[in-house]
Amino acid sequence: MTSSATISVARNAFREAIRDRVLFSLVFFAVLMVGAAVLFSQMSFGISAQSLVNFSLAAITALGVILAVFLGNQLVAKEIERRTLYTLLAHPVRRGQFLLGKFAGLAATVAVNCGLMGVTLLLALAYVLPGHWAAGEAAVIAALYLILLALAVLIAIALLFSCFASPVMAALFSLAVFIIGNFDQNLRRLGSTAHSWLGGHAAILVADVLPNFGGFNVAAAAAHFQPIAWRLLGWDTLYAIVYAGVALVLATAVFAGRDLK
Repeated sequence: MTSSATISVARNAFREAIRDRVLFSLVFFAVLMVGAAVLFSQMSFGISAQSLVNFSLAAITALGVILAVFLGNQLVAKEIERRTLYTLLAHPVRRGQFLLGKFAGLAATVAVNCGLMGVTLLLALAYVLPGHWAAGEAAVIAALYLILLALAVLIAIALLFSCFASPVMAALFSLAVFIIGNFDQNLRRLGSTAHSWLGGHAAILVADVLPNFGGFNVAAAAAHFQPIAWRLLGWDTLYAIVYAGVALVLATAVFAGRDLK
């Protein structure tokens, strides 16, 4: 019953998200950007296949973040607004199952859309580098996989914020966490060189608590078709599972104590 309830919520969340027009707009926009990159790469402006990979991976990441944040922070609020959450919880669906199902549904939605963008990128590479693109195929696929891991963590964080904040504030908090998390190494460097003891330790504490999104970014290596170490993929996978799991546990604890009346 537990797994079937979670799967049912996930399936409904996936269907609802897929039907949302914004997803098709974002995918169409991503395809246009990749197409533009292919067009530019054929012109004599010094834009190479490396630029195409960098540009496309950045576009996929940005659009994935938009999906994760602006859909993730509405998952709970929309159910409460429609009053469908009360019907769900009246059935044998616990609040933790509800959140896990919402997370799985949105994660699947983001994976499908980013996967389509990734396929477009690989086709673009095959067009730009006929007969030679396969050399960088593994690196690009690995980069896309790490992007999906980062977005899964971001979805869990967006869900956590959505359990106690308004959709607008949850979106702002989630975006702030993502931006700051991309500067993890800078925060640690700042903390180690800060003249103020309190300021230095505060910077390091923020770097320790917030997710290290910069660790998922291997776009530079992928753009130069450098192999991505299996060890890095393994550690990042474990890190994403643990961090997303902790965020979901916290979200469940917050949501369980929330008065929905």
